[in-house]
Amino acid sequence: MFEFEGKVAVITGAASGFGRAFAEKGASLGMKLVLADVNPEALLQIVDALRADGVEVIGVPTDVSDAAQVEALAQAALDAYGRVHLLFNNAGVGSGGYLWESSVNDWAWVFNVNVMGVAHGVRAFTPIMLRQNEPAHIVNTASVAGLLSPPAMGIYNASKHAVVSLTETLYHDLQLAQAAKPAGDGEVGCSLLCPAFVPTGIADAERARPAELRNDSGPTRSQIAAGKQLQRAVQSGKLTATDVADITFEAIAARRFYIVTHPGIMATVKLRHEDIEQLRNPTDPMSLKPEVKNAS
Repeated sequence: MFEFEGKVAVITGAASGFGRAFAEKGASLGMKLVLADVNPEALLQIVDALRADGVEVIGVPTDVSDAAQVEALAQAALDAYGRVHLLFNNAGVGSGGYLWESSVNDWAWVFNVNVMGVAHGVRAFTPIMLRQNEPAHIVNTASVAGLLSPPAMGIYNASKHAVVSLTETLYHDLQLAQAAKPAGDGEVGCSLLCPAFVPTGIADAERARPAELRNDSGPTRSQIAAGKQLQRAVQSGKLTATDVADITFEAIAARRFYIVTHPGIMATVKLRHEDIEQLRNPTDPMSLKPEVKNAS
């Protein structure tokens, strides 16, 4: 079992959504917190709120797409607390619409945050955790979009599929690197978080897009339609970010790798695997609307 009290957690995307819920859950378990977000004002609000409740917490404005800023985040955590026991590579953004209508800027923005942000976190923090010789854990936030391929979500799907593969490989790499250590003796583990629709700020992620990666032209019809669909889906979610945080911390405590917060989606995941195994054409997961809706 992973113990939380007195340990240090670093959380990216911590000012809203899952990140804020992770921070509040960690605080309730007596953790020391290092919170990072691209929005300094929103970050300050959550830091001040937690400090008012007596939580040991610092905030470090961080753009996870920038390797140097993530490395600075790691150093800030060490300067403040000397250790890092739990890392949430959680920051994420989304972009929808037909693939051929997605711009180079769309691809760069989503992959820089969703994929390279996770990669930078793994690169910066894993060596620290391995050197500590203390129990530690990394949670990478993917999505059920990393297990399925819904239409008009191509860039987001591709980025989350990359996080799934990255995290599964991280698990194997950690096993190899620690093969000579006794089980449980300062082991560094990892988990893959794959939530479905939950009311968070992901549908409004465009507000955080850097100016240099904004598109000169307005959104296409498919992009507008995809945005509206995402808004409806997110707001229809039956679980809250707090629910997801509870599920995630339970999984960390048990050192469980796969964290699928909406088990109703697994029938659709199984169908995709059967398509692959039987060499069938891909089934549109959104064509199974009752199943998808029930998994929300």
